[in-house]
Amino acid sequence: MLLEGKNAVVYGAGGGIGGAFARAFAEEGARVFLAGRTREKLDRVADDIRAAGGTADVAVVDALDEKSVDAHADAVVEAAGSLDISVNVISHGDVQGTPMVEMSLADYEQPVVNGVRTTFLTMRAAGRHMKRQGSGVVLLFGGDGDPVRNHAVGGLQVGFAALEAMRRQLAAELGRYGVRTVTLRTGGVPETIPADFPGAEELAAELAEPTMLGRTATLADVGAVAAFVASDRARTMTAATVNVSCGALVD
Repeated sequence: MLLEGKNAVVYGAGGGIGGAFARAFAEEGARVFLAGRTREKLDRVADDIRAAGGTADVAVVDALDEKSVDAHADAVVEAAGSLDISVNVISHGDVQGTPMVEMSLADYEQPVVNGVRTTFLTMRAAGRHMKRQGSGVVLLFGGDGDPVRNHAVGGLQVGFAALEAMRRQLAAELGRYGVRTVTLRTGGVPETIPADFPGAEELAAELAEPTMLGRTATLADVGAVAAFVASDRARTMTAATVNVSCGALVD
């Protein structure tokens, strides 16, 4: 298995993307530490992992709170001996559908402020332990991209661009200690669209239309790629982005 003996922390593990990361890591042999605000959602993912023969630990963690993040990372290392993989996919509170010229400052800056804050806290907590142990992988999800013409995305892409700058900086600072940083980019994952979201079917079709494969990435696709990137088989990959968009994004 790709991640046997590894310990992975997934912030936002109760959500669609976070759950996909957690299940894939566990399937490849990692001990997965599920972190998030809602215990019930985390327990559902943990139950799936355990039912499949994997190992999962659950903790309620506010990934926007410095003390909560640091204490949890320390607890992971105390319990498991190392912190090998860290990925943060909590919601940043982005407000979409409103044109920039009609938005409030608070709505526009929210995903930028939240995204930078939580990513800094979880990167720093993981990075401190990874630096000491001489290895580790920090994964991000999203990545920056071209402007969206048909849908107002507010500060979403501004936040993603900021996180990419943070990822590059961490790669430069911690690469000498064996720590890698990689971002996974997709063109959208329709499975994450709420069933009651207005125009959900139309949006899913819109996401698939520009792909070269005629389909979008699934949650299982994203998890499988994340597990590979987090493994030692991808040990040459850092300060990099991985394209999981089925050709919607062209490198």
